[in-house]
Amino acid sequence: MIDVTDLHRSFGPFQALKGISFKIGKGEIVGFLGPNGAGKSTTMKILTGFIPPTSGSATIAGHDVVSDSLAARRQLGYLPESAPSYAEMRVRDYLDFVGRVRGLPPAERETAIDRAATECDLSDRLNQVIGTLSKGYKQRVGLAAAILHEPPVLILDEPTSGLDPNQIAVIRDLIRRIGAKRTVILSTHIMQEVQAVCDRVLILNQGQLVADAPTSRLGAQAIGGTLQRATYLPGRVKLAFEAVNDLIVAIPGVQRVSRRAGDQADAQDAMSFEVLADRDVRAALFELAAREGLLLIELAAEKGSLDEVFRRLTAT
Repeated sequence: MIDVTDLHRSFGPFQALKGISFKIGKGEIVGFLGPNGAGKSTTMKILTGFIPPTSGSATIAGHDVVSDSLAARRQLGYLPESAPSYAEMRVRDYLDFVGRVRGLPPAERETAIDRAATECDLSDRLNQVIGTLSKGYKQRVGLAAAILHEPPVLILDEPTSGLDPNQIAVIRDLIRRIGAKRTVILSTHIMQEVQAVCDRVLILNQGQLVADAPTSRLGAQAIGGTLQRATYLPGRVKLAFEAVNDLIVAIPGVQRVSRRAGDQADAQDAMSFEVLADRDVRAALFELAAREGLLLIELAAEKGSLDEVFRRLTAT
């Protein structure tokens, strides 16, 4: 549904995008992340037809955003950070206006308004003046306007910015439901939002794509492997820390072993390790304890937070 190939964009001598490429398929909800100045907003402006690329290409549902711009934009629904609306209009009148701008015939507009209102839980607010709505409901109006023409691709820019926790939960649920039958790009700085909603994450830094992975596997991609931790106590045999360290290093797939501080490591004679491997080696760590007569008191896989991954990938 979205195909970006070697996309460049320069503003004078400044290169905002330095040749990024990615594809997004039907039904994917993708988090689009990056620090300020990474090129994220520039990419979104190119995809939505606001600015052209300097070079490279981007297509929406097979339509080039430059040479076939109008057809590409017809495939898009777009919700900017501050949802545009007219405060003095009633919700139904505003959605009718958006439908007319989209070129929907009168009978089709009515059906589209009712469908979008139902999908965004707005049916009981259609006759309310927009200016009297809470920010959460204003965001729902923006979402309803974005999906009014049933676009297959939806681009959302900071959709929960400024909302309270209850409103955020509602909007996230709406995004999940709306995304069940659409391709969604979700731009946000809230990492919990990505973990709660997105199937996949793209991270930009300094105009380049530095990560593209399923949300569940992004941590391993960022650190180059899987982190596991193990803590042993001497059992029937008392081995030195260095000896146990050497035994762990010899396990196939282990890339790095380091001493780990922590609550369990404070126990008397405890030996606690952080193990970076290209696979799950917890079974081997357990077998090592049984074979060498050690007491295994902790064994777990580390799951680094998305915040940690983001900092690691975008650190300057």
